[in-house]
Amino acid sequence: MLVVEMLSTGDEVLHGQIIDTNAAWLADCFFQQGLPLSCRTTVGDELAHLVEIFLERSLHADILIVNGGLGPTSDDLSALAAAKAAGVPLVEHSEWIDVMERYFVARGRVMPETNRKQALLPENAELIDNPVGTACGFSVEINGCLLFFTPGVPSEFKVMINQQILPRLQQRFTLPEPPICLRLTSFGRSESSLAKQFDSLTHPQNCVLGYRSSMPIIELKLTGPASMRDEMEAHWQVIKQGVGDNLVFEGTEGLPSAISRKLREKQLQVAVSEQFSAGLLSWILRSVDGLFTPSEVVERDAQPTLQQLAKQAKQISAQQNVAIGLAIGCFDDGQLALALHTPNKSYAQRVQYLPTNHSLKEKQDVSVMLMLDMLSRWLNQRDVIGQYEWLVQSETWVSE
Repeated sequence: MLVVEMLSTGDEVLHGQIIDTNAAWLADCFFQQGLPLSCRTTVGDELAHLVEIFLERSLHADILIVNGGLGPTSDDLSALAAAKAAGVPLVEHSEWIDVMERYFVARGRVMPETNRKQALLPENAELIDNPVGTACGFSVEINGCLLFFTPGVPSEFKVMINQQILPRLQQRFTLPEPPICLRLTSFGRSESSLAKQFDSLTHPQNCVLGYRSSMPIIELKLTGPASMRDEMEAHWQVIKQGVGDNLVFEGTEGLPSAISRKLREKQLQVAVSEQFSAGLLSWILRSVDGLFTPSEVVERDAQPTLQQLAKQAKQISAQQNVAIGLAIGCFDDGQLALALHTPNKSYAQRVQYLPTNHSLKEKQDVSVMLMLDMLSRWLNQRDVIGQYEWLVQSETWVSE
């Protein structure tokens, strides 16, 4: 089995000044291609450390993706470090000078002299095209490991991986069939509760059930080899049944996207009135597929009754001439009220929020998730009022 690793470079990445989104993207991309990463490493911009880590990881990996350090400034040292690790000189590759000059001419500019540094690459390097930037990718072999050097700019990095590096790997190696990863997301259950329920199960051979907590949801993932597909899908039904009413969606689509798709299928629109969530629900709905959601953020001192909140949801739907109204009330004494108005009925509930150590943002996220869960349940013809381990309904109301 090929050992594939990623090395992210740069002081700003090492010190947490920027989030390494490239690493997360590559890990998912390669996993889908049957090339799961076995290790991810981060190193700063010091030349000696770069050379040391290139040599060290080349002894462990068959393929190493190096990200960052290909720019025109003095702290971009990946090419020099690669040359030192490979024991070859840096040389100017005139063909890349031509590429960069055409890049600047196309934009009505003259190439700065500093950009010539980006054509200084190890003598034995294979150049890898970058159609959207000036950083030249390249590959070298060290200790039998194939190292690919890529730019840190995400748009350039992703294009290079998809259009240049993956095709090279597919041509050079016989890649395994991608593993299967079955996913579902639950709401209203705790990670420990789910683990207690499922960890005693005997999973199919070489398959692993994992959990990912991202307040306020828990994702379950069953991962295994493609050869176990039938056994995994049968076992997955057992897990889905165990999660039961707390399953909110399968796969990676996301609940807002799933709701948007359902609304479009049914040719329905929603209008939103928010207090505690302060516009977060509207922002989430509007950010999905360009869905337009009329909204208002209200300020009220008193906690409304459920009937009053349901009336508020009905009023905004009528004002905006849409079929569905959503209303999130205020958060008072640990309790939160929500209401959903639909063409045939209105639903409302008041919940007691049990966790006391969560931040305001986490509590707002819960309020939005609970509102989305109510809407999703109605769209999928399920009971609108769900049951949750750490949200206790102190009151519910359904119109006649």
